[in-house]
Amino acid sequence: MRVTRRVSVAILAALAFSAPALADEKPAILASVPGLTFPFFVYMMAAFKTEGEKLGVTVIESDGQLSSPKQTADIEAALTKGVKGIVLSPNEVEAMAPALQEAIDANVPVVTVDRSVPSVKGVLAHVGADNVKGGEAQGALILKLFPAGATIAHLRGESGTKPAIDRNKGLHNILDAAGDKYEIVFEQTAGFDRARGLAVTEAALAGLAKPPQVIVAANDDMALGAMEAVKARSLSGIAIIGFDALPEALAQVRDGGLTATIEQFPAKQSSLAVQILVDFIKNGHRPPTQLILLTPVAITKANLTEGQRLNEVK
Repeated sequence: MRVTRRVSVAILAALAFSAPALADEKPAILASVPGLTFPFFVYMMAAFKTEGEKLGVTVIESDGQLSSPKQTADIEAALTKGVKGIVLSPNEVEAMAPALQEAIDANVPVVTVDRSVPSVKGVLAHVGADNVKGGEAQGALILKLFPAGATIAHLRGESGTKPAIDRNKGLHNILDAAGDKYEIVFEQTAGFDRARGLAVTEAALAGLAKPPQVIVAANDDMALGAMEAVKARSLSGIAIIGFDALPEALAQVRDGGLTATIEQFPAKQSSLAVQILVDFIKNGHRPPTQLILLTPVAITKANLTEGQRLNEVK
């Protein structure tokens, strides 16, 4: 029964693909992201496709729709179609491990981006941002902005995801070492979601005796939701720090709605991942190191031009 169900799901996913039949002269790769409802993953997918076109491969797009079974079925369908490689950001790290191992065992190379899957053996490479260093960049900025200390509300990312875990670790690395004058007065997950960021911040502001001096969020969507909650209460002077350097966040940094965001260079991550995958498919070259991590940078009004997507800001 289990095998029958997995095959039927894969067939349904294959029918959902709009890509043309694969041509021998142009290798095809699967590019998969957790969900195209998130601007970050839309941008990542666009970078996958752009780099694939440059390097002469057909890119099959997979929208995981925030469902690990859907992303798994897309991988199985792509294997059935005969893809030569897979580049993806997994929806859930451990839930996606069996499908990735299946691909590798079938001699289809896999490169992960943004979120690694350590339990899978044989991944060609992982390309991502060092999210611990990204969280540390948020913490270091708080220390710089508030040298005498601060009260802080922290909106964590989706529970169980590697970026959320690592960004939280990095932030605490800095704040916990700085002593009692940096006090986290509220800390709760808001699932990387803007509406939840708004609701959680509203709850925090309602429950605290006085507003925090800083709201730090594990992504820009939550930070932008927090910004709306702060505006609704006509509060001023609260530093709001996001993560991802989305165009909307960069615009708010420019205009004063957000204090900062963290640039993790998603286009560079995505293009580099495709380059590594295609070089292996076409030339058999393995990267010199399996783990490639980019160092995130805090973007404030002072260094706004370092934002990778600043050209998209209106």
